[in-house]
Amino acid sequence: MRVPPAYFVFAVLLATLWITKPQLMNPNVLGIFVRQVAPLGILVLGQMLVMRVRSIDLSGAGVLLLINYLIASGLLSGVPLPLILLLSLAIGCLIGLFNGYLVAKRRVSAVIATLAVTVILTGFVQFLASGKPPGNMPDLLNDIYKIKWGALPLPVALWIGLTALMAVFLSRFVFGRFVMAVGENPTASHFSGVPVERTVLIAHVLAGLFAAVAALVQSASVAVGSLRLGLEMPIDAVAATILGGVIFGRGDGGVWGPFFGVLCFALLFVVMTSFGVPEPGKQIARGLIILLAAIFYGLNTRNS
Repeated sequence: MRVPPAYFVFAVLLATLWITKPQLMNPNVLGIFVRQVAPLGILVLGQMLVMRVRSIDLSGAGVLLLINYLIASGLLSGVPLPLILLLSLAIGCLIGLFNGYLVAKRRVSAVIATLAVTVILTGFVQFLASGKPPGNMPDLLNDIYKIKWGALPLPVALWIGLTALMAVFLSRFVFGRFVMAVGENPTASHFSGVPVERTVLIAHVLAGLFAAVAALVQSASVAVGSLRLGLEMPIDAVAATILGGVIFGRGDGGVWGPFFGVLCFALLFVVMTSFGVPEPGKQIARGLIILLAAIFYGLNTRNS
């Protein structure tokens, strides 16, 4: 019962694909689909962290939209790409800091606070754009996105590398023990000397940082900017995190459970596309998987 549903779902989807469409079991083909979910996988790292400390972050869509617009609109034309990357990461950290301040210091509901931030950022981008879509992405950014190491695309390598770093960070550093303690019992952690507020604050800052990295990867994957790019990603990130065994304080899936939760969405897309299932059907299937994962953990919590 402690095994995250993501592993079972991944095995079922992989077996289904192997039996019904063996021609798709090609590293190059699968690499294309996995590359498409790499931004979601990076965003999940931040979502997993805040959910481990009993919080949530729905502001990723606003961060992604803002960074995408700043890069594609030409507002930063003439600025060297390294500075654009640093500015994007700084924006993510500042938004995460604001979220963390509201949640940790002011005790505002994380759902309400981070959702409000997304609404504000979305409205701000719409105001700047005046309803017009932004321009083209820099060619250099698109070229970087297409780099491969053998059969492994660079965005996927980045995602795997960041996941491994997060695993080491949570298991080998004091902050990881703080995260675990706050997730288990915030009140007991406070009286044990754990800096609960600071831990939640740092978790949100890191979530903002990962959202910025995801925004850069997602922006590099498209030729032109969009005013609706990635609006569904925060909900998918929450779903993949729950599917991977991390849910509001409980971290049964560790870091790799949510990683496989994201892979499940990639395989689900491959399987349903190969069977010709339309987009509404994909949405229903994704919702059913999320619902079954929630029921699984509800039963597990009641029996433990």
